[in-house]
Amino acid sequence: MMKRTYDAVLFGMAIVAGLLLVWLMLSVITSVLMRNAGLQPFAWLFTSAEYGLLYMTMLGAPWLVREKGHVHIELVTAALPVGLRRIVSRTVATACVLVCLILAWQGADLVLTNIERGDYDTRAYYFPRWMLTIAFPLSFGMMAIEFSRFVFGPELMHSGEAGIHE
Repeated sequence: MMKRTYDAVLFGMAIVAGLLLVWLMLSVITSVLMRNAGLQPFAWLFTSAEYGLLYMTMLGAPWLVREKGHVHIELVTAALPVGLRRIVSRTVATACVLVCLILAWQGADLVLTNIERGDYDTRAYYFPRWMLTIAFPLSFGMMAIEFSRFVFGPELMHSGEAGIHE
């Protein structure tokens, strides 16, 4: 039950990230068309695109970790013998878990600070800042979980194949 809920949240975040990518495309096209027509683009269009970039990146990152979609170079790991490659891959994944946990912890601290201070983002919207920064502990926490699958699970993060494989 918990795994299904977690997976639903992970895939839901990825879907929202994909929808935000569509929104970014539409907002840029609209902005360019308005400028070319001699009109001033709406201020909220820029702000929503900025928020969209943040959320798209944060919400899509845990799914990318699961799918091994992040860019990494396997030139070195491909040259290693299988046993050493396994050790190096699990060590790299462990470092990723630690970095993500630190960033999740700091992100949670930032969210709590934003709530305590009552911080607001006051550009085109009057937006509670914690609603922006909540993406940090959520996403980095979930990335730590996903990277830990490569530490403790049967699958390695590195395939051992150098070059482009699709």
